[in-house]
Amino acid sequence: MTTVKENTFLYGWEHPDKMREYRKNNKSMAKKDKRTTLKEAVARGVKEGDYIVFGGMGSVRNPIAAVHEIIRQGIGNLTIGTKGSQHDWQLLAAAGNVTNAEVSYGFADEVRGLSLPARRAVESGRLKVLSETTNAAFQWRFTAAAKGLPFYPTRSSLGTDTLTYSGSKTIIDPFTKEPIELLPACYPDVAIIHVHRADKYGNCQIDGNIAEDIEIAHAAKFVIITAEQIVPDEVIESDPAQTKIPYFTVDAVVEVPYGSHPNQVPRLYSFDEDHWQEWLDASITEETTEEYLDKYIYSSNDFYDYLEKIGGVRVLRQLENIEKKLAPYPTVARRRG
Repeated sequence: MTTVKENTFLYGWEHPDKMREYRKNNKSMAKKDKRTTLKEAVARGVKEGDYIVFGGMGSVRNPIAAVHEIIRQGIGNLTIGTKGSQHDWQLLAAAGNVTNAEVSYGFADEVRGLSLPARRAVESGRLKVLSETTNAAFQWRFTAAAKGLPFYPTRSSLGTDTLTYSGSKTIIDPFTKEPIELLPACYPDVAIIHVHRADKYGNCQIDGNIAEDIEIAHAAKFVIITAEQIVPDEVIESDPAQTKIPYFTVDAVVEVPYGSHPNQVPRLYSFDEDHWQEWLDASITEETTEEYLDKYIYSSNDFYDYLEKIGGVRVLRQLENIEKKLAPYPTVARRRG
């Protein structure tokens, strides 16, 4: 994680020329097989103290399988760029792997309520909030990084307290002669993105909302892709317009069916509201949160083991039917107590 000393709230920034040199030395245009295991991908790509971001938005298409693996491997002192992230980074906060956070919309689970483990982590001092910004501002930070620029100009936070805690700077626009905000580019150490399908080289296709995944794939130093399915080259080549993330940004590709459970992957499977309710009930206290983590993550050999524990094929087929509207949507899980 890179910190610029003169700006208290500036994190994740790098000089664009330094990042160009990094890409030149570490990102290849050669097509090579990048398939690997989740355990190996996380061990190779996620290091103690890294700045990390996750793909997806809210509780949709998040790389939960990779989050479990980070927790199992005990990789700590991580800094998270929450952007629109929720359950993924909140699990890491609950397990103590995340100690710093740049925050936009990160502490809520939408209709399910606020994340009690993440809140407890901040109140206890285990988790420090480094800066605050908006979802849009985070995407523009990644956009600047993807384009090799030091900043992204906007007026979105002028006149607000958010500007004060964002790491942005204000200058006078030479054209309008009025103030304009400069959002600092953000170059994460690692991005983990869950997609519908990818080929062995790392070309990725996403159905539905792509969120900020294109930008973070180009901005991050190390990119791990978890995919519902690894498909032959011909599938990708038959509809190239669907390829949102190009292979040359990707460092590791892992096939992980149902890798976003208990969250949704549009058109494939729906939220597991029963399991969400179990997590929300468990998260009320430190003790029951730890019991949940031990039952489903620490004591599981891998994500497939976890999927068996939540009900296996029976539950997963039901979630597919709900997504396809072949079964009614259950009661939405809500925080109780």
